Amino acid sequence: MSKKVSVLIRNKNQKDSLKFLLKNLNNRYKEDIDEIIVIDNESTDGSIQIAEEMGAKVVTIVDFGYGSSANLAATSASHEIVVMFSAHSFPVSQDFFQIIKAKFNENDNLAGVRAVHRSGDYKLMINGVKSKDEPNLAGLMFCGSAFSKEVWRKHPFQDDIVTFEDKEWTLRVLNEGYDIEMVPAVFCYDLKRTQASNYKRFKDETLGNRDIWGKKVTIGQVFLKMGRSWFGYLKIFLVETFYVFKTGFFLLRYVLFEQSKNK
Repeated sequence: MSKKVSVLIRNKNQKDSLKFLLKNLNNRYKEDIDEIIVIDNESTDGSIQIAEEMGAKVVTIVDFGYGSSANLAATSASHEIVVMFSAHSFPVSQDFFQIIKAKFNENDNLAGVRAVHRSGDYKLMINGVKSKDEPNLAGLMFCGSAFSKEVWRKHPFQDDIVTFEDKEWTLRVLNEGYDIEMVPAVFCYDLKRTQASNYKRFKDETLGNRDIWGKKVTIGQVFLKMGRSWFGYLKIFLVETFYVFKTGFFLLRYVLFEQSKNK
């Protein structure tokens, strides 16, 4: 019997992106998915109303954590294949869910699959890089990925780490002998971060890299990163300034001497 699909969406105050994702799912993939659930972190922008109007079930999470929200998603899902999206992402390829379902139906040892959304993913997949060789780059990513609820029952997500709950789970289930595969299902990750959100992401990932991969940062690396950042900003400023003036001089010359000429 073909396994069914639950789509879980993590959201907080992203009503426009959520509306587009739900429209995409309802219009293009209605025959491929069996339920849609929004895991909402107390949104105040009308996200809940939009989700309910568009036929999604809403489950509220108060104290958001990446691992805890993933566990809540798995608990809330009715079906064996759980596909995770953030509100700011959406599937692109028409056969997105068909590819995922086919992989789970043909491999009972499959714990999860990772779809692709950037050039690095394509290169890994085309070059045949396995998650066992590159668990960080080819393992589960909690956006555009799917996992087996049956495997999750035995191995829930760790909810006491800052981030990288998907990577930690990848390492754990691979060590237990399960498979995780990359699949040629394409999705888009469409998020414009602020400087504040970039900082939070960097801080969380630094802590996650320590906890999951054992990566340490040296004083030398700190100063090197700061120097590269300042040099990068200076380079951008100088290049942008150069082309602003170059464009302005071209337009002046064009208006004064070229515009009135006949071809």
